[in-house]
Amino acid sequence: MRKCALLLVPVLLLTAGCKVKPKFTEEELARMPYVVREGLPKCSGGFVLAVGDKAITADEVIESPIITPDGAIVPLIEYFRPIAERGDFEQFREQARGELEQILASKVSDILLYSQAKKGAGERLDEALEKAAEAEVRKFTASFKGDYARAEQALKEMGMDRRSFKERQKKIILSQEYIRQQLPENKPITYSELLGYYNKMKEEFFVRPAALKFRLIDIEAAKLEVAEANVNRQKQARELASKLLGRIQAGEDFSKLAEKHSGVSFVGFSNPIQPANLEKPYDILAAEAERIEPGQITRPIETGEHIFIMKLEEKRPRSFKPLKEVQGEVEAKIMLDRHKQAIDEFSAKLMQQAALGKKGEFIDFCLEKIYRMSNR
Repeated sequence: MRKCALLLVPVLLLTAGCKVKPKFTEEELARMPYVVREGLPKCSGGFVLAVGDKAITADEVIESPIITPDGAIVPLIEYFRPIAERGDFEQFREQARGELEQILASKVSDILLYSQAKKGAGERLDEALEKAAEAEVRKFTASFKGDYARAEQALKEMGMDRRSFKERQKKIILSQEYIRQQLPENKPITYSELLGYYNKMKEEFFVRPAALKFRLIDIEAAKLEVAEANVNRQKQARELASKLLGRIQAGEDFSKLAEKHSGVSFVGFSNPIQPANLEKPYDILAAEAERIEPGQITRPIETGEHIFIMKLEEKRPRSFKPLKEVQGEVEAKIMLDRHKQAIDEFSAKLMQQAALGKKGEFIDFCLEKIYRMSNR
């Protein structure tokens, strides 16, 4: 399946061990020819890899734009450079080879897919395709709020200009339409399939977290007014808490009680809050809320210099959105997975058509060149 971008995971390289002498010297690398990208004869080997009547060069692979885990778009060599600089060549090759194979497979698949798509559409790129590609160019520029210079700079960082970007969009549009034509007709989604997907998805996508809503009296011993300096503030706070609890149970309002005493504040949550989001010192209230039901009032809860009196108004346990509420999302996921499977199978068939007998040597050469360029 064609990948718009490959997210690479950083790898840690060991720094111990002896340096392995690479196969090619600096002079040999310098003499290696840069080949043109179009109209190449069928060939394979160290410097270019033949795919049908096209060829992939080492430079194309090394300069491939990728999206890093932090969202930046950089040439492949810039991503690998820090890794290549920290280890010897054998360590670098061991860590980077798998990622490079994925990138190469994606490029080969792109070439074969476009070749098949163009055969199906004929050699022409008709007016509709031209308009669609131009619309994608305008959309890209609009994403920079119409700033043409910024859009051009972004394209440059991806190794493209406006013309090459437009041509790439034509290939993508044509290939996507070809893939769409290859997909099997949609078969109905059964209830068991729907339910199975829902059960797999619900923990990640459909959770309704537990929530609490309460009103609170917060007594801070350090802020209470005292008549004498040697009065035990914590004891005074406990006595006040007991007194206030009695008045609350008699029907007095939380907020008005708090207004009548210094060092006493009222906390009221207008919306339910997740227990996990309660910060200190309020986090103790989550466990207390589990012991009572909505409408009930706790005994004074002491934590450090704070004493709380809580009236629980709402308690919602952790649950999941029902299937009938999220059925559209589940069906969309099923269709996406069906398409992905069909495209993967189609891409695998395309890859089988490619005679890539020298692929291993080509990948080793690319790794060698990345390592050399990174350690000059």
